[in-house]
Amino acid sequence: MTNRTIRRVSTVFALLFLALATRQFYVQVVGAAAIAAKPSNPRHGLLDAYRGRILATDGTVLAQSAGSTRSYAMGPALAQTLGYLSVRYGTSGIEDAFDRALTPPDTTGDPVAQLDEIRAALRGDTLVSRGADVVTTIVPAVQRQLFAELSHYPRAAGVVLDPRSGAVLAIASVPSYDPNGIDAEFAALTADPHSPLINRALDGLYPPGSTFKIFTAAAALDNGTVTMDSHFEDPGYLVIGNYTLHDNESEATGYQDLTGAFALSSNVDFAQIALKLGVDGFYQYLNRFGVGDSLDFQLPAQRAAVPPPASVVPGELAQMGFGQGALLVTPLQMGLIGATVANGGVEPRPFIVRQVVRNGTPASVYSASSLSNPVSPQAAANVTKMMIAVVERGTGTAARLPHVTVAGKTGTATNPLGRSHAWFVCFAPAEQPRVAVAILVENVGYGATYAAPIARDVLQTALENVGS
Repeated sequence: MTNRTIRRVSTVFALLFLALATRQFYVQVVGAAAIAAKPSNPRHGLLDAYRGRILATDGTVLAQSAGSTRSYAMGPALAQTLGYLSVRYGTSGIEDAFDRALTPPDTTGDPVAQLDEIRAALRGDTLVSRGADVVTTIVPAVQRQLFAELSHYPRAAGVVLDPRSGAVLAIASVPSYDPNGIDAEFAALTADPHSPLINRALDGLYPPGSTFKIFTAAAALDNGTVTMDSHFEDPGYLVIGNYTLHDNESEATGYQDLTGAFALSSNVDFAQIALKLGVDGFYQYLNRFGVGDSLDFQLPAQRAAVPPPASVVPGELAQMGFGQGALLVTPLQMGLIGATVANGGVEPRPFIVRQVVRNGTPASVYSASSLSNPVSPQAAANVTKMMIAVVERGTGTAARLPHVTVAGKTGTATNPLGRSHAWFVCFAPAEQPRVAVAILVENVGYGATYAAPIARDVLQTALENVGS
């Protein structure tokens, strides 16, 4: 072989070595973080055995790892919210939103840390540190009660909040699934037409029906469109141009003041209030309440569907005044509207994780804050009075509790795909609210019949388990 040939071969090998070195540098240094973060990275799966726990607010373990198995103590009762962890299917829920905290520190791209790992292994320690624990605001007794009540129906959802702070005390969606068997059941779950993987409390969009009268009343009282002494005539229908709006099943409420119209849930009266507010006024308060905006929650949640104001004609605005038309909201959104009234007109920012604890020390702390201040304390106090009337003498008497003043509002939301959705939004004690509840049951009928009793039982359990 000539010297020239040797030089050519050497050059080829040098170029190949340079390409290999460049690729190795990219994998180990430049792209290390992105590669490590991929759910398909086998190293990620190895770290799962040392993943942090997810805890209830009282320290009850909700999710933990033992070897290669991730177990969920409450099973279906909190499945969509906690989510799942799967080498094959990735993560969801809190497992996904707080994956970086829960996962042990990955030493990919850090030669010094990798050397420490090797030394630890030689000493008999497998890893230098575990993942952080995530402490939620969930109250187990309330969570179990909520899920048990909703499970009597094929499709339902509910949210329980502390209106003073925005802490989510319980959140449930049915149908559900058991995250302990996610790998075996995933294909069947994704094919299920009832969509058990969907968290209806956060992602289900529904017409709110008459529960939205809480919003309309608060807005109209706050800007002076109506007063508590305003009176309305409801003959069972309202003519708006070429459109005639009817009460539900022609239930005319006659001549009523504002409290009577609210307690008896007159659609005609609240259509009139919405028309008095006008599109500009109505949308001003939608913006103030953040209806249609991000809820700034720690988990992904659907925004409310609100039609563009330019497209809203008088007939549409009238229907939106009592929660129909093109308006669609989640149970969490309605829970926040109820909590805003309970909190004196201040809308709390919802949160479900209150602490991330690493090696026994809080690494992150989440506390009470507000989203906005949409209405005055006086407007909120007057709406509270009307919500008390709903439970004491109106459509929500099924939500009464002994020795506790409950403020609530029923909703029966019509939809084109079947029977009406049943709603109930409430809080208690009305004098100093500690708990707010929003319940939705799909395609069953009246909110007073189906949703109010669920809210009553959940409210009672929550009051027994949530401190003053």
